[in-house]
Amino acid sequence: MKSDALPVFERQELVRFGHCDPAGIVFFPRYFEMLNACVEDWFTQGLQVDYAQLLGARRVGMPTVHLATDFKRISRMGEVLTQRIFIRKLGRTSLGLDVEFVGADGLRVAFEQVLVCTSLETHQPIPFPEDLRAALLRAQGAL
Repeated sequence: MKSDALPVFERQELVRFGHCDPAGIVFFPRYFEMLNACVEDWFTQGLQVDYAQLLGARRVGMPTVHLATDFKRISRMGEVLTQRIFIRKLGRTSLGLDVEFVGADGLRVAFEQVLVCTSLETHQPIPFPEDLRAALLRAQGAL
């Protein structure tokens, strides 16, 4: 992530009992569930493109095809994580994101994620639907 970049979406998430392992810290696979929920909320709340409709009635998929993760610090139940999404690259059929979860003491986990727009009928890449592309361009400040 570039230090001067502004996030295109930000939300808070409370670390709950169900996120934690017997050691009392977030069990690492739960971070991936949090990431997916954050991206879904970004589409629906931030981009104003209903994620459930996109996958359901519209039959447009957004699978993750690449995910790199750096775990920096532990998170414990009761803490609040600020989740931020940055657009790294917008292509014709793919979207590169940088996502960070930050706690009171700094960065907890950082993700590099690539999503590909696909037809849920053929499971092949397709160009972003026009409304979604426009929303992504607006989020980048390009429109």
